[in-house]
Amino acid sequence: MIQINTQKILFVCGGAFDGIEKRIMSRMQANAIGYGAGKKGRIDRDNVLQYIAPQDLKSFGLIPELVGRLPVLTYLNPLDRDALRQILTEPRNSLVKQYTKLFEMDNRKLVIDSGVLDYIVDKAVEFKLGARGLRSICEAIMLDAMYEIPSSERSQEEFHLTLEYAHQRLEKARLGKLRAAS
Repeated sequence: MIQINTQKILFVCGGAFDGIEKRIMSRMQANAIGYGAGKKGRIDRDNVLQYIAPQDLKSFGLIPELVGRLPVLTYLNPLDRDALRQILTEPRNSLVKQYTKLFEMDNRKLVIDSGVLDYIVDKAVEFKLGARGLRSICEAIMLDAMYEIPSSERSQEEFHLTLEYAHQRLEKARLGKLRAAS
């Protein structure tokens, strides 16, 4: 083992901490009934993470030595549909721009219906996959086209990604795999 003095090291942790909401609700006795039920005040059940405390992290499984090095705890609101749509289309290296460039490398133009983008975002929200899930959904939809287009003899044509095509490909990709990940 190598000893490290962590006195001047800033610790930043992040993650999904899936299931920690149950720990928070348990601590706050959100499910209390009887005489003590009304004493705790109103709890915003839609955003339980705002009540996170160090003891929740400890009961979740983080070691006390690490929890003690995290003097400030905060939370992030889940991404909404608009934010996911922006992530899908707006950044310099967005998924839409990446796929457009890949098709251009095969001398094809990629045309995506706006309904397809909404469909991808809706599936990411439905499966609770967040921004990282956008790539999985896009891969499931685009996989066949990415393999078929380079071997196709027609060149300089466009590939039109319709909502019907996206729906068929995602169903074919066994949506259960995505559901299991959520």
